[in-house]
Amino acid sequence: MNKRVTLEMPEEMHRLVLQYAEESGTDPNAYMLDIIEERLEDAYFLRRAQEVLEARARGESRTYTWEEMERELGLDD
Repeated sequence: MNKRVTLEMPEEMHRLVLQYAEESGTDPNAYMLDIIEERLEDAYFLRRAQEVLEARARGESRTYTWEEMERELGLDD
């Protein structure tokens, strides 16, 4: 189910949304949804990367050299 959100933005920003949406061949609503989706994906991946780095710092995970990875996968022939 979709939800409606109303945004207040400066006139210049609104003009740019309209301009960029037109240049990309889409309507402003779809353009804004794409931008929001990209930002949410970026935030998710940044958070996951931080979690991995923190686990690494705590010694809960490790990295492998290229040679170790090849041996593990049986690619060291």
